[in-house]
Amino acid sequence: MPDVDRERAWLLTVDGAPQSYVDLDAPQHLEFEYARRLGHVLDTVAEPGSPLDVLHLGGGGLTLPRYLAATRPGSRQDVVEADRALLEMVVEHLPLPGGAGITLHTADARAWLEAAPADCADVLVADVFGGSRVPAHLTSVAYARAAERVLRYDGVYLANLADAAPFAFLRSQLATFAVVFEELVLIAEPAVLRGRRFGNAILVAAHHPVDIPALARLMAADAFPARVEHGPGVKHFIADARAVRDEEAVPSPNPPDGAFGVG
Repeated sequence: MPDVDRERAWLLTVDGAPQSYVDLDAPQHLEFEYARRLGHVLDTVAEPGSPLDVLHLGGGGLTLPRYLAATRPGSRQDVVEADRALLEMVVEHLPLPGGAGITLHTADARAWLEAAPADCADVLVADVFGGSRVPAHLTSVAYARAAERVLRYDGVYLANLADAAPFAFLRSQLATFAVVFEELVLIAEPAVLRGRRFGNAILVAAHHPVDIPALARLMAADAFPARVEHGPGVKHFIADARAVRDEEAVPSPNPPDGAFGVG
């Protein structure tokens, strides 16, 4: 769907839910709140402008790969998207710029991850939704270990998740990644964290301290401010939640009607 306010900007919807927003003239523009938050984290994981090796699980409109190609020229990026028809449509109607360094793969995210070389990525961005739900096989400790394997020791894992109070899914995801990674950060709109509405939350996981002051400044100054929880705040949020094993994994909850509607 074209954006009437921006000449070459487009909204991609999947099953009626907004999935991606792309401005071909300004790839550094991130429209969606969750994408802006992922972008802020990506801005802080290395020196500004320095290239990164990035693995994206979930392609959509290729918004974040375009953003990184614009803000960190020379980055090498692999994008894994299971929906071949969607990927072909996006590339046809919203072509990637020449020399962007973005390689596209049609495959199941976890299967591709488990077959990828070890220590091959500086950042892994997981934004995989089957309809409006994170698939169950991308929520377990085994999946978290597969993600850790492809990351270099100083690498960073980012995931876009969605939940609402009492946060059974989100809390279990934090507990799951706490088994594998030493540092966890949770980023979300205050109203979501207070349980007032269903919404997106960003999970950041690493083996080294994340630049919390820089992240907090960026999130607070954004047009859509978000809260950054880490350390004791994350432990308090996890409470008694348990890590997820493959055999008990479930998808993220269905969003309520209208939670991610267009307009």
